[in-house]
Amino acid sequence: MSRMTIKLADDIATEALGARLAAETASQPGGVIYLQGTLGAGKTTLARGFLRSLGVNGTIRSPTYTLIEPYRIGDQDLLHMDLYRLKHPDELEGLGLDDYSPSGCWWLVEWPECGTGFLPPASLVVRLSADGDGRLAELETTPEWPLIVARWPEIVPESR
Repeated sequence: MSRMTIKLADDIATEALGARLAAETASQPGGVIYLQGTLGAGKTTLARGFLRSLGVNGTIRSPTYTLIEPYRIGDQDLLHMDLYRLKHPDELEGLGLDDYSPSGCWWLVEWPECGTGFLPPASLVVRLSADGDGRLAELETTPEWPLIVARWPEIVPESR
């Protein structure tokens, strides 16, 4: 496990981090990114930067009421999920996720703790929190993701 913390000055910096993460995923066919943080922490803002940088046009909202918003970019599927409204994690079973294997589709999951036991493990966890006028983003990568740390020399990672 590797960890790094990034200071984000504002929403623009948060979207830029999402775009940078999308660039990192370009060589991977799929995976799961957990977006954690309190209400208003910037989860949807980061997801917006990720999706825009991959070519999604139009309005990108948090799928708070729809729970899942699928996107197709070229031959790549992406899912943006917001599980905040789930009453129980087993509600995920009826959402058609079997049609989107994370081995060939990117999942951006807001409020992943609401799907505990029914979600695949994360390739990357991004924890967002308030920090004065900005926010902090703590990234925790799995052993399959050391490339993020290696390509960001200006960020000093914390290894576990």
